Amino acid sequence: MNTPSTVALAFTGASGMPYGMRLLECLLGAGVRVQVLYSQVAQIVARQEMDLALPARPAEAQAALAQRFAAAPGQLRVYGREEWFAPPASGSNPPDAMVICPCTMGTLAACAAGLAQNLIERAADVMLKEGRRLVLVPRETPLSVIHLENMLRLARAGAVILPANPGFYHRPQTVQAVVDFVVARVLDQLGVAHALIPRWGEEAPS
Repeated sequence: MNTPSTVALAFTGASGMPYGMRLLECLLGAGVRVQVLYSQVAQIVARQEMDLALPARPAEAQAALAQRFAAAPGQLRVYGREEWFAPPASGSNPPDAMVICPCTMGTLAACAAGLAQNLIERAADVMLKEGRRLVLVPRETPLSVIHLENMLRLARAGAVILPANPGFYHRPQTVQAVVDFVVARVLDQLGVAHALIPRWGEEAPS
């Protein structure tokens, strides 16, 4: 799998914002261009879970995130929820891959139904119709039959369903190590090299 040059990263209102922010940090650190999209509820979750204020205006959010993660000029773009002329809204200029992390069951259902009522849903629809990598990171439990059927429908359409279920065989000692386990799995799906955690059968660095 070739390393993507551009990834759309969407934050929605599910719990798990530390996963999304860590993924953004790792993508930028790997030199990937990132297009950030986020829902209104994601702003609430970011403040609740990380004391992080995501400005409502895309330009302000772009400046804040670029400064927070030391993004190179032009490497990070933030688009508004109704910004229909943004590149991810069209199959003529889609990113190489898209990740929705964290992904609410509502967003997942909308993607499964082919809805496009905001830029996140439209971008996901574009990825499916163009046959590009779409990774959804749901964080919900327990899962209803409706949730499971929506996931199955998306998997059959070509999406990757990657629940935020951390493993513990690497014996994490911090919350960050738990977060990194999930983020590492997402990066693997994108083909982005990383050294977040030792792989199975490898020894942890001393």
